[in-house]
Amino acid sequence: MKIFISADIEGVAGIVHQEHTARNGREHDRARMLMTEEVNACIEGALLSGANEIVVNDSHGTMRNLIPELIHPKAEYITGSPKVLAMMEGINSEFDASIFLGYHSRMGNNGVLNHTFHGGVVQKIKINNIEMGEFAINAAIAGYFGVPVALVTGCQYTAIEAQEIVPGIETAIVKQTINRQAARNLSPQSARNLIKDKTITALSKIDTIKPVSFEGPFVVEITYLHPGLADAASILPIVEKVNPMTHRFETDDFIKAFRYIRSLIAIAGALV
Repeated sequence: MKIFISADIEGVAGIVHQEHTARNGREHDRARMLMTEEVNACIEGALLSGANEIVVNDSHGTMRNLIPELIHPKAEYITGSPKVLAMMEGINSEFDASIFLGYHSRMGNNGVLNHTFHGGVVQKIKINNIEMGEFAINAAIAGYFGVPVALVTGCQYTAIEAQEIVPGIETAIVKQTINRQAARNLSPQSARNLIKDKTITALSKIDTIKPVSFEGPFVVEITYLHPGLADAASILPIVEKVNPMTHRFETDDFIKAFRYIRSLIAIAGALV
């Protein structure tokens, strides 16, 4: 059994503030350790479930967060950026299941540190008139390759988002959101135990979880936080300006749609 893990940081137990998530944050190194150990718990659960190949993609920020010396020796990991598929780099049709670890809810929803790809750029993303955050878009990338998302870990609102997109998905709720920068967390060891157990449960039922599948063509709308960001991103020829803060484009291929989304965010993000 071959397992792909996309590991973010905002949904890790104990992570509630930019000082945890920013590269220059004074608590970032502690957050990296917490993230790495939750990844290891997931790896242990996958190994107990019979996985013989596990690939972890570091999916937060600079994508250089996982601590190499602490990564479980039975897994390989992808680090660094830019990557064409960003949080889903490394996924392909050979995997039996994917797991989204340390994920968060989309911008504008409830949930600790909620955002969609870039909290300083994106207000919302809609695909075929459905508002989507990182979970939904990344689940659709996995689905493009025929791979189901078996488990997501994070806060209760991340779990709700995931269940709306993937019926039957297993969830490991390691913290309860109080507000965007406060949460009631499980202890690190309790969070790891829960993730390990939930990984075993999730992988025992992967045959019952269907990969996410969205029908094309894909009409994408990106709404930015202010008009200046939209002005900057207007340089990409595929986009049509709907209003001062929103772009629209259309494509038949979901991976192309994702790459355009990432390109627009990168262009606009140069102003931030």
